Amino acid sequence: MAMHIAGRRSENGRRRGYRPMSEINVTPFVDVMLVLLVIFMVTAPLLTVAVPVDLPKAKAAAVGKPEKPLIISLQADGRIYLQETALNTKTLIARLKAIAKARNNPRIFVRGDKTVPYGRVMQVMSSISSAGFPKVALVAEDGD
Repeated sequence: MAMHIAGRRSENGRRRGYRPMSEINVTPFVDVMLVLLVIFMVTAPLLTVAVPVDLPKAKAAAVGKPEKPLIISLQADGRIYLQETALNTKTLIARLKAIAKARNNPRIFVRGDKTVPYGRVMQVMSSISSAGFPKVALVAEDGD
């Protein structure tokens, strides 16, 4: 019994050759993409380096001086303070509006004693916010 290894014969007697592969080999493509990725990762930070310039010295004042925030304090007995001045809610809003004319959009911090009811703190914050002050924040002590 003899075997013929070189190629098979088709039904009509002709010899069949090798067929081309119909699958795409993506390994070289992935290798090239990984190399390009590494190249761009290394070179991208180098492209953003600014031109070195030796800047001159100047003795000018700062452009904008940060404003001191307004602090509203609520004591345990219910008294309201703007900075160190005791006020009621209506006077507080009138005073804040007068300050807002002098300052542009001041930041307001609300400090409330831990025994003050949450509803009272929210009432004061709501009246401040409804008076046209969007930057209202609560102050707390560090928990450590």
